[in-house]
Formats: sequence, C-alpha cells, structure tokens
Amino acid sequence: MTEPFEGIEPVRYEGPQSTNPMAFRHYDKDRVVLGKRMEEHLRPAVCFWHTFCWDGFDIFGGGPFSRAWHAGSSPAEIARARRAAAFEFFSKLGTPLHCFHDIDVCEPSDTPDARAQNLAVAVDDLEHRQAETGVRLLWGTANLFSHPRYAAGELTNPDPEVTACALRQVRDCLDATHRLGGANYVLWGGREGYDTLLNTDLKTELDHFGRFLNMIVEHKHRIGFKGKILIEPKPHEPMYDQYDFDTATVFGFLKNHGLESEVHVNIEPNHATLAGHSFAHELATANALGIMGSIDINSGNYQNGWDTDQFNLDTRDITLAMYELIRAGGFDTGGFNFDAKVRRQSIDAADLFHGHIGGLDALAKALLATETLLGQDEISANSARRYAGWDSALGKILLAPGTSLGDAADLAANQGLDGRQVSGSQEYLENIIKRALD
Repeated sequence: MTEPFEGIEPVRYEGPQSTNPMAFRHYDKDRVVLGKRMEEHLRPAVCFWHTFCWDGFDIFGGGPFSRAWHAGSSPAEIARARRAAAFEFFSKLGTPLHCFHDIDVCEPSDTPDARAQNLAVAVDDLEHRQAETGVRLLWGTANLFSHPRYAAGELTNPDPEVTACALRQVRDCLDATHRLGGANYVLWGGREGYDTLLNTDLKTELDHFGRFLNMIVEHKHRIGFKGKILIEPKPHEPMYDQYDFDTATVFGFLKNHGLESEVHVNIEPNHATLAGHSFAHELATANALGIMGSIDINSGNYQNGWDTDQFNLDTRDITLAMYELIRAGGFDTGGFNFDAKVRRQSIDAADLFHGHIGGLDALAKALLATETLLGQDEISANSARRYAGWDSALGKILLAPGTSLGDAADLAANQGLDGRQVSGSQEYLENIIKRALD
C-alpha cells in the first residue's frame, strides 16, 4: 500500500498568529484551562466511518475518493490497510481517542458468523495498535442499519429473527468495546422508527425497544463494562419518524422503562437542529435530566433539512454549548467525536487534516471563551438575580409541599399581587458572549 500520509508531519500548536494550514492556532493540548489540560476537557476523537470508510459516495453518484487504504489484494488486506491508515492519522493529528462501528474495522461479511469472526480478527489488531500508539477508544457501536435485514428496524423489527441477529451483533460489539477499554458504548438507532403508521404497531415496537435495551444494560453489568451506554437522539432520516427524536424524548422513554439512571445520551448538533433545537438546548436538557454522556461534533447546512455532517466551525454556537457543558462539570466518560466528513470535492488526503484541524481549533476557541465567561460570572449572576424571588417568603410558600392551588390563589389575591415585569436582558447577555469571542 502507498503510504497514505507520506510527507505530512505531525500537527503542532503554533499560536493564533500562525498561517500554517497544517498547524493548530488555538488547540494547545497541554494548556491548562479551568484547572485541566485542554485535551482533558475536550477529549477529541476521530471516527472511522466518515474518515476512513467513506469513499465519497452519495445517492446521486459514486465515490470520487481514491484513498490509498481503499485498495488491496483482498477485503481482509483492505481492512488492515484502513486500520493502519487510521492509527497513522490519529498519531499525526495528535488526537487521543477514536470511535468505530463494528463493520468499519473489518472486511465485509456475508453472514453473521463471518461478521463475528472478522470482528475478532480486527479487535486483535486494534488492541495491538492502541497499545503501540497510546490512542484509546472513546466508544464502539454496532452498525445495525446498513444491512438489508435491518430495513424495518433493529431492536424494534417486526421479525424476531432480525432482532435476534441485532442482539447478537450488539453483544459482540459491546464485548469488543469492553476488551479495547472503551469509555462508552453507543446505540445509534439508525432505523429505530417507522415510515408509516399504517403497518406499524407503535406500542409493541416501543415495548420491545425497552425490553432489549434492559437486556443490553444487564449484559454490560455481567461482563463488568464500566463505561456508559449511550443513545444518540435523532429526529428523522433514514426513517420518517425516529423513536429517539431528541434528548427529552429519549429521557421519557428511559423513564418509562426504568433506565433513566443506566443510559445516557450522545448528542449531535446536526441532529439537534433537525429536531428544531439548538446544540446548547440539547446539552442543557441532558444536564438538567442527568443523562449527559458524549458529543458527536458536527454541523448541518442550514439551507436544507439533511444530515450533512460538516465540520462545525461556528465558534459562537459551540461556545453557547460549551458553556452549558463546562458549567455542569464537563465530560466524565464522554468526549468530542468528530462525526464529520470532508466534502466530496475534497479528494486529497491532506483535506482530512484540514477538516479536523479547523474543527479542533473551533472547539479550543470555544473552550477559551467559556473560561472567560465563567471567570466573569456575569451570565450566572444575572440568572441568580432573575430567580432570586424564589428564595423569598412568597417563593418558599408556593413551593412548600402543603400549599394547595387554592392557598396560592388566595395568597395572590390577599396580597394584591400583580406580577411586575422584569427585563430578561437578552441583548446584554448576547453581547457578553460576543465579547468573550472577540
């Protein structure tokens, strides 16, 4: 195989004045920010699927990429080349973590037995490469959406034979993730949903989803996996209606099946906007409900309603989300996984570096802006003033367990309360964000 990144030197931090396109301007992994190294805050990861598996194919045409690792004498050789290229890339980019689907790291498999055997070979190789490079696994996941058997779903499929195949695949991939020291395991419900209610028993599918998710959690504990089980909220595409529409929907489902303390969320900005929310909203919701897990960092194209998985360079949008993340304590097992891909015309191997360098610099700049915001404390101080009334005698009476609706209404009438209006100061607060990014 041709050396995939021959001539490309390891990426270094050179500072904001650098004009070197192959250097970081803001991401200085060892810089201490809010008591931790920048790398420890961000925990950046590179994904296998978009970066090393995708050949640029879309529904309108074949793949234009001719990556060195896409060619080989056999499918097994191509898979080995892909893994080798990936770890060379991780090492040169300097990211400490990676993520994969089971089928990303091994050759195509005709049968479930072949898939299990091929995954076992791949895991042996991945274990060796992780030990050699020090790059660790942020999370693994089973691809339960590409094979034709999953056209009608995985854990929610109307055919128990299909669901049994999905459960076997999850078991194998969760075991592999555990062996590789993964910090999380993700259930990406690519086809957990429906195209039409005319052929869907909604209650049965949701009940099955809950039953089998409990089964997966039980297996996690049985094998001693210490990482988090994550569900990735996704509103639609490929199904018209997904059961994991957004973070709040996922929490309601988990609560209904007694899983709210066992399963967390893997949030993606592109999915948040497709659900009609902001990236920051999804993080704030996850933190409020106690189910924050990890982040697949990307963005969509606001001109369409498709999941375009672009590198997120919107530092204001990321800062609003970063503020919610860091003030809630930041990541424990999670991280920022670059679930992003270069555009189809970006055919050079160097373009993969440009995308990730820009994405990491945007995260770093947002983290530094968040440090400024938390140091000034103006936003939280404004919020404290806005809600201070709930610490007053009136607020305490309204929240007291014995206060009835009639008591509250009589209190308002007897005291002649009219609810004076107080400014929300939105423009003032938005200017604080702007100044932190200037």
